[in-house]
Amino acid sequence: MATPTHSAAGQSRAQVRWEHTSIPSPSGPVPARVYRPAGSAPQGWLVWAHGGSWRAGSARDWHGPTAELARTSGFAVAGIDYRLVPEVRHPAMVEDVLAALAWAREQARGQAGGRAGDRARGSAPVAVGGDSAGATLAACAALACRDRGLPLAAQVLAYPPLDPNCTAASYHRFPDMFPTASYLRAAWQDYRDPDRPAAADGTRLHSTPFEAADLRGVARAVLATGDLDPVSDDVHRYARLLHTAGVEVTLREFGQTGHGAFLQPGPDTSTSPGTASLRGWLGVALRLLTSPAAHGA
Repeated sequence: MATPTHSAAGQSRAQVRWEHTSIPSPSGPVPARVYRPAGSAPQGWLVWAHGGSWRAGSARDWHGPTAELARTSGFAVAGIDYRLVPEVRHPAMVEDVLAALAWAREQARGQAGGRAGDRARGSAPVAVGGDSAGATLAACAALACRDRGLPLAAQVLAYPPLDPNCTAASYHRFPDMFPTASYLRAAWQDYRDPDRPAAADGTRLHSTPFEAADLRGVARAVLATGDLDPVSDDVHRYARLLHTAGVEVTLREFGQTGHGAFLQPGPDTSTSPGTASLRGWLGVALRLLTSPAAHGA
């Protein structure tokens, strides 16, 4: 079990409390910040992987946005400090996300005793998500969960880059917009390790869901991108592939929006999701997708 090492009043309109946590994994502890909606039990648990091209970023850097995501979703959100390049290469980062998901399932089972709907399901829902490079990791973790037969309520993805070759038209439509195709190709080269495609149990750990021959049975997806984002065509392609595989997909493209929008503040989304910021919309979409009412509970 993880051990809280610090707690303090969170950000996000004083409606979120947070604490430092250390999540056990086979490769050593994974540091995390856990954000919980104040005043009630969380609706579920969300493991969040930050962006940063697999090279940079931290849960601390993403503190405010992740706290806001907990507020809008009603989920407890674990923002994790997965290992980065050049210390490691893929699939180490995906393994860290999977370890955090295993920990989140323990928390969800412990929570189930307090809510009637959770008791009926056996546990509160557990989801995985991330922004940019973290969203790529989350999508790959979702595939591993499917292949291991592990429950996953949703994958919540903000503008993941998914094509290592960056061939889609959106990479060249606005060639000076961040991230450029040349920047991302270099990041992909640093991130991927073709000699380590599988975990110890033999599960294939993809570096991108585009490597998977079959997406059937993967967790339903909430996807967000911007119309000015170079990776937007990757996101739309993934949505089409999921839909063809029979996976439920909720996709929104935000107008006049580039990469990195998860880090930008926006209006209050608690009652008006149609006017939400990108990250606010993600939280509301996850809350609605996993609510008991959505399943007739």
